[in-house]
Amino acid sequence: MTRCVVVGRGAREHALAFALANSAEVVVTPGNAGMAAHGLAISDLSATELGADLVVIGPEAPLVEGLADELRATGVAVFGPGADGARLEGSKAYLKGFLAAAGVPSARYDVVDTVEAAEARLRAATPPYVVKTDGLAAGKGVLVTDSLEAALADAREKLSGRAFGEAGRRLVIEEGLVGEECSIHAICDGERFATLAVAQDYKRLGEGDRGPNTGGMGAYAPVGRLDAGTLGAIEESVLAPTIAELRRRGVDYRGVLYAGMMLTSEGPRLIEYNVRFGDPEAEVLAPLYREGLADLLGSAAEGRLGPVPAPAGAAVTVVLAAAGYPESPRAGEVIEGLGPDGQLGEPLEGVVVFHAGTARDAGRFVTAGGRVLAVTGTGPDLATARARAYEGASRIDFPGCQRRLDVARGAS
Repeated sequence: MTRCVVVGRGAREHALAFALANSAEVVVTPGNAGMAAHGLAISDLSATELGADLVVIGPEAPLVEGLADELRATGVAVFGPGADGARLEGSKAYLKGFLAAAGVPSARYDVVDTVEAAEARLRAATPPYVVKTDGLAAGKGVLVTDSLEAALADAREKLSGRAFGEAGRRLVIEEGLVGEECSIHAICDGERFATLAVAQDYKRLGEGDRGPNTGGMGAYAPVGRLDAGTLGAIEESVLAPTIAELRRRGVDYRGVLYAGMMLTSEGPRLIEYNVRFGDPEAEVLAPLYREGLADLLGSAAEGRLGPVPAPAGAAVTVVLAAAGYPESPRAGEVIEGLGPDGQLGEPLEGVVVFHAGTARDAGRFVTAGGRVLAVTGTGPDLATARARAYEGASRIDFPGCQRRLDVARGAS
């Protein structure tokens, strides 16, 4: 049996470890209390200290910092790009230049590093206004707004360093794209790629896509309305030229390439690339590929990408967030409805609870982060998966719990 180390501590890594454990021996570092309660082995040793046949790196920060390179130098198979490939997410300014060189359709943009330049660019634009930190900001460095005053205030806060430190001292100000969003995850082995089921996430805090941007309040897969022709167009116009440009630059990209797409009236446009699984998209995708995930990621890490199995039905994830999220999440609130294993106190068919921001206090689970839990329902179709996810979420509560009620509403 393959020994697999998963690097990370959030719900994304919980979901990946849960799926990989179906056919591999799994250790998570550093993991979290919910994973341990769920029966997954966790360790405080680093990935370089844990012997493994395969290492799967979950978060973007260690990828940007070069952890995959360090591990590969020891001969370990790693699913996750090296620092050169991770620049696609590590610097939005770099990404925009890369896309231009590759001929990938995306939003028009300017890179600015002064308040004066930002104000001039925004005042010349039309809504919606898009202001992005150049560096990593844990999924929270993007503002999309119809308010010029809000965009100007956001740019000032970011450039001052007050909002996101050094990550915000250079900005990408983009044309606002309008259309339907979707998330494409391509598994890459350095030369080839293959796509998983298309997912959709819900970035805004409130129903109807209102409120501030978050790291993600829910997701579902597959997205049935995205036909094979549109997916083929995305693969041809976005993914294939990206892989070709990476190879032209000498980048051996082995890992997942997450393409956030906007389906505009003028055709698909890339919003951004992430160099790791989306969160909460991983919480719907990992369960759908549970039977073959270890073989799939292992083959990509070794440069011999195998076939992608068909997804096992459909999945819906509902995120439960702490009071005050995303600005100032409240910690220490007791979570009701979970059993000692961190799952539903009364088990429900097709439902698994992935822990993002929890801790143990006197034997009980308490909130310890912004996004606290991701409740995933699976089933033969989206309607069943959605009903299970929301029934499971309804059995969990804590003071100030925030959740959206419209995840996958009307989807088919």
